[in-house]
This record gives sequence, structure tokens and C-alpha cells, in this order.
Amino acid sequence: MTEQKILLKMKNITKRFGKVTALKDVNLEVKEGEVHALVGENGAGKSTLMNVLSGVYPYGSYEGDIIFDEETCKFTQIHDSEDKGIVIIHQELALVPYLSIAENMFLGNERTAAYSNGVIDWPRTYQRAKELMDLVGLEEDPHTLIKDIGVGKQQLVEIAKAISKNCRLLILDEPTASLNESDSQKLLELIDRFRSEGMTSIIISHKLNEISYIANSITVVRDGSTIETLDNNDHNVSEDRIIAGMVGRALTDRFPKRKPEHKISDEVLLEVNNWNVSHPLNPDRKVNDNVSIKIHRGEVVGFAGLMGAGRTEFAKSLFGHSYGTKIHGEVKINGKVVHLNNVRQAIEAGLAYVTEDRKGDGLVLENPISTNMTLANLEAVSEHMVIDKDLELAKAKELKQDLNVKCASVLQNVGNLSGGNQQKVLLAKWMFAEPDVLILDEPTRGIDVGAKYEIYCLINKLVEAGKAVLMISSELPEVLGMSDRIYVMNEGKIVGEMPRSEASQESIMSAILRTSGKKKSVEQ
Repeated sequence: MTEQKILLKMKNITKRFGKVTALKDVNLEVKEGEVHALVGENGAGKSTLMNVLSGVYPYGSYEGDIIFDEETCKFTQIHDSEDKGIVIIHQELALVPYLSIAENMFLGNERTAAYSNGVIDWPRTYQRAKELMDLVGLEEDPHTLIKDIGVGKQQLVEIAKAISKNCRLLILDEPTASLNESDSQKLLELIDRFRSEGMTSIIISHKLNEISYIANSITVVRDGSTIETLDNNDHNVSEDRIIAGMVGRALTDRFPKRKPEHKISDEVLLEVNNWNVSHPLNPDRKVNDNVSIKIHRGEVVGFAGLMGAGRTEFAKSLFGHSYGTKIHGEVKINGKVVHLNNVRQAIEAGLAYVTEDRKGDGLVLENPISTNMTLANLEAVSEHMVIDKDLELAKAKELKQDLNVKCASVLQNVGNLSGGNQQKVLLAKWMFAEPDVLILDEPTRGIDVGAKYEIYCLINKLVEAGKAVLMISSELPEVLGMSDRIYVMNEGKIVGEMPRSEASQESIMSAILRTSGKKKSVEQ
């Protein structure tokens, strides 16, 4: 058997940000034609390493060597790496919503007519875009605006855009973090097809089942250093083995147990009856249809369903009508009917909503950790409507300690934290508001297994303290592992309710499929 050629070598890469060493003597070898996974906890240095490789961090800002196709490379900008065929797709997709698919695909890489002095050849642009869309299996008109297609299809646009640059090494940073299971599987099958055609890929993902399925090799990075590279050609590397490398120890139970003495109260903290929400752009279309739920004090209730089932719309509409305007139904908190017509009223009634989009809607990335943590309850750090900065700082330090937020200081901008630590800051913000009921929308999306475990522990602490938690999650193992009771939503309706003892992935999917009539993926 012929040994595979080494396409990429990164040797002794060290990268510092001021006094902080993000990467220390990292080594990485990627074989031609393989899918190579890069795994590690949030803040381990995975994305930093890929930014060094792609020229986002230019030559001279780091130590070490990049050898691509047996040539030492000194990339000073991202175009230099793209010229060599190295293309990176970041977790936050770089697409312009109000431009078409074709325009996005060739943005900065325009198709120009011969002897036209830079004038774009639009017929050629749309023809080539259609060819690339067919290649990745994207069935849309290339004139369609990006805002009018789902996240799964937007991911395919990014991949088609990468292929248009004569890609030899495709880097995908958390490519399935925002995709449902069906779209994730389609994307993995596409990467597998590219591999069979000779393309090399590096994939960063916290979804270890996907890594075990798709990767030939797995490199583990921990605390900015390379720990090991595992051969997964026979798919013989278990998730537990990967986790042990990532966190430095065996994680025997991914879902922490609650205290034995913890009991769920008979007291209903949140009751919603006949909740109806219309789509804001189409009042005749219901996104929630007669939804009724109850959550008891000390209980974690899971909300399962496909993306687009209406779970987020339900949560946001409940939280002060943050979604939609045509809303009908009854809400009771602590047994009293409440009217939550805006976010302030929702907070004052004891309700909190942790958004699934922490960067877009949850945090002010340019502001310090301290101000983000106190933002939902400024009255607690103010006197006569003037914020007491010393008190704010003291409260933020307490929350940092309680939630184990890893940062240099609470005065550090929250945008500079890893995803897991940003999620902890977002949780701290709403815990500081002292709610009775906490709605968590995809609370562990895009964070590593270690940070997930810490957030699960926080959820347990909340219900042990007498709070109630409604947890929306697209990861069925998470719903099953953390919930006391589970509601299943499909097409805006509650289609199943079951205690954890009777719930399984099969029973949840069965409830969805019975009401759908057929298996399908609904895009958000």
C-alpha cells in the first residue's frame, strides 16, 4: 500500500497575544486526500491555529513554519493562502444577506469579461455559480438572495465559494453547529464525496459523533499544545477516548446527577395555555398553534423538535412578545395570570430567556464582561439611576467565581472569550436577574464537552435552588440526559409529552413523524 503524501506540515507554531500564549510549539501533519479533525475544548487554540495557517494572522506575528505541498509558506494575508488552494470557512458565515447566491459566491473573486477593464461578466458569473451549486447539491436559483435561504443552504454556498478558488485544502470551523441533523448528515456526505475525489479537509467540531464518523485522523489540542494525533481510518476511536485527550481525564458521566435529596415540587411555576403566535410577515400562518405547557418548581423540562418546529418562536413570544405581534393565550407565573407585553415586564415577572444567538442577541461583544453580566438587572448595581461601578465590579467577580468563567479580568471584553466562556457570561447575566423560570435556547451550541458539563452542573444547581428550567435543544442525547419531562413540538404544535423514564430518541422521533406524515427536515 502506497503511503499517503503529507500535504501540510505546521511545525513548532507559537502564537502570543500580549502576555498570553495561545499556541505553544504546536505541530500538525495532514495527509493528502484525508479528512483531518482538530478537536479540543473552547480556548484550546484550534481556531487560532487555523487563522495562522490561512494568513488571518500574518507571517511574522507567530513563530514556526508552515510547509504546504513541500514548500515553506509565508502568508501575509488570506489571499496568499487562497492562491495556494487553502480556503477556510469560519463558523460565522461570511455572506451578505441582501446579495444573491452568485454575487456572494464570487465576492472579491469576480468573473470579469475579457478586455473589459474590470467590468463583471454577469452571464458568466451566474452560469459558473449554477455549475458550482450543482456540484455541492444546492438546488436554488443563483439569483436568490442569501436572506431567503436557510442556514444549511448558506453553508453549501460557502463551500461552493471555496471550490471556486481552486481549493486543495478546505478548512471547516464548526460547519454543523447551526444545522439540524438532516442538514448535518448531508454536509458530512458532501465532505466524504470530496475526499473520494481527492480533496483534503480539516474539520473543527465539538460534535464528536460526527468526528468519529467522518475523520481519518484526529489531532487533539489542549491548552495551546498538541496532545496527540489518533488514527481513525477504521473508525475505532471512541468518543470517550477523544474526550479523555481533550480534557486530560476520563469523563465518566456526561450528564451530572442531581443531589439524591432533590425533589420536584408539585407547585407549578410556569403555566402557558392555548398559546397562539402568527408569523410576523404572514399573519395567516401560525408558528405556534394552541401550545399548552406546565413547568414545576425544581424541574427541568426539555423541548425537543426539528429546527423550524416553532420552539424558539414560542420562547421569544413568551418573553415579552420578542417574536411576532399577533399573539394570543394565557400565561401564569407562580399561579398568577401575567401579561408580558415587553421584555421588562417579563423580567419583572420572574422570566428569563437565554437566546440561542449569544453573539448576535445575547451579549454586547465590545463591552466588558462586568457590564454584560449586570445588564439584565441594573437596578441591583445602581442608586438613583446611577451605576455604582465598584458594586458592579464586585458582583461581576462573584459571578465569575460562581460560574468558573476563564478570563484575565472581568474588565476584559466579552468578545475576546472562547465560546464556552461567552455562554457562561450569558447565563450569569440572566442568573443575576434572579428569575424564577429560565428558558435556555440551545444552551450548549458550539461549545466543547468540558464546558457543556459545567453548564449542565449550573442547570442542576438552578433547579436544586427551586428554579424551573425550560431547555430547548436540538441534541436529543442532551434533552434525554438533562430533562425530567419532555415536550415534543412539531409544526408549531405540542405533539408529545413524556417523562424521562419513558423517553428515548426513538419515541421522540416517532412523535414527530406521526404528525408529519413523513420524515422531513424543516429549515428555520
